[in-house]
Amino acid sequence: METELSKKLGVEHAIFGFTPFPAVAAAISRAGGFGVLGAVRYTAPGDLARDLDWMQEHTGGKPYGLDVVMPAKKVEGVSEADVEAMIPEGHRRFVEDTLAKHGVPAMPEGEASGWRITGWMEQVARSQLDVAFDYPIKLLANALGSPPADVISRAHDRGVLVAALAGSAKHARRHAEAGIDIVVAQGYEAGGHTGEIASMVLTPEVVDAVGPLPVLAAGGIGSGEQMAAGLALGAQGVWLGSVWLTTTEADLHSRALTGKLLAAGSGDTVRSRALTGKPARQLRTEWTDAWDDPDGPGTLPMPLQGLLVADAVSRIQKHEIEPLLGTPVGQIVGRMNAERSVQQVFDDLTRGFERAVDRINRIAGRSHA
Repeated sequence: METELSKKLGVEHAIFGFTPFPAVAAAISRAGGFGVLGAVRYTAPGDLARDLDWMQEHTGGKPYGLDVVMPAKKVEGVSEADVEAMIPEGHRRFVEDTLAKHGVPAMPEGEASGWRITGWMEQVARSQLDVAFDYPIKLLANALGSPPADVISRAHDRGVLVAALAGSAKHARRHAEAGIDIVVAQGYEAGGHTGEIASMVLTPEVVDAVGPLPVLAAGGIGSGEQMAAGLALGAQGVWLGSVWLTTTEADLHSRALTGKLLAAGSGDTVRSRALTGKPARQLRTEWTDAWDDPDGPGTLPMPLQGLLVADAVSRIQKHEIEPLLGTPVGQIVGRMNAERSVQQVFDDLTRGFERAVDRINRIAGRSHA
């Protein structure tokens, strides 16, 4: 599954795998794809450096990239404490009341509450880039549109390609005007932050809008047949995220959550602002239902919502409170019904791709079988 873009990056298969887990990203690259490590959870530069050191040792010399979350527009002089002070007290009470309703214990004494969602803030993302550019990353992706112009220039000066996610042709054109190298056309079906246009419609619209820039198809892709469809629509590769969550290399720290993913159907997700303040597809739970209830206070804008719920999410995950336990995941979760290694996922993807190509060749009368 080679395309012009995969050849340019030196990978065997035009499969780009986004994941928050270094072991998964490294396994994707070793399997012949392009592993992209999500950086948003790294609030300490030393932690990111530690995991990039590990990636260097475990990718077998294969290329990999980094995904950050930073806005194109810079806001000066705003600290995390300033943002925290903007959270209304009523929203804080709603969080505590919801946790109390489900009997969620506090974190054990002396144990930190876990990841604070500060990676959405620009100064944190910039500190991540200060670390990442000391490593031979080949791609920098941004999940909130085009990165600031100086970041694009900095990447290009180091020979690093820049990708940006787009949920509409209009967004894709803005990325092209900003000077990015790859557009990820992410359809409505995708996990995490996503727009309102489905992949089958979005991918060819973006291809037409930004050609000859390469486009990656994303959203609802978890089989080789779906990959073939993305390439048939004009994409030069696919961007997969959700499908890696149930791989054996993934580290969800929760067998209960893994079990929920394996049992979920494609209709068991919801596009909710409950996690970050922006619409993000995730497992539907009693937590998302509470935030989407019209009788509740409603969610806050990003990054306020993420800061508000970070400690609560840590408590839910720590104590594995099943009714509230969820994670960002796309509609492809309905196909994620068995734990497999990254290599097994790749084997299934490539076999499915070959089947799809053979089927089309037979329909077109080009098969030699």
